[in-house]
Amino acid sequence: MNTSELKNLQAPLKEKYREQPESAIITLKAEGKIGEGISCKVETGRAMIEAGLHPATGGTGLLACSGDMLLEALVACAGVTLQAVATGIGIEIRNGTVRAEGDLDFKGTLGVSKESPVGFIKIRLTFSLETNATEEQIALLKKLTERYCVVYQTLCGGVPVETVYNSY
Repeated sequence: MNTSELKNLQAPLKEKYREQPESAIITLKAEGKIGEGISCKVETGRAMIEAGLHPATGGTGLLACSGDMLLEALVACAGVTLQAVATGIGIEIRNGTVRAEGDLDFKGTLGVSKESPVGFIKIRLTFSLETNATEEQIALLKKLTERYCVVYQTLCGGVPVETVYNSY
């Protein structure tokens, strides 16, 4: 896809969202089925992923770790956003990788230490790109990718999360 194809694809959507701002609010959904043992089967739309405990919390390592899935979502979103931004501003990316690494202190998760946080302590997102873009273009690409990546912005900015428990 080139710059003009992307702009032509997105132009009617942008116009619609300007004229009808409420139409831009879309609810994305994920659903999981509580599984056997300590697991949860998550439907991704393409396949069923069974998540379980990380080996550092007693898991076997045979099931997906939700922390890994969070990093995978970040990589996927950042990679797609980077490509869309690059296409939009005319930067050619011939090849590349996006890598996310996150540090966890499992003492918090397992309740061993109340001082240890539950969740990631730090996440590193690395882009390795084969491109002839200038330093200025890379700086713009970085700025716009960070600005428009949904998962990146959600992680960096935080968002209220409401929980509801229903019995049946």
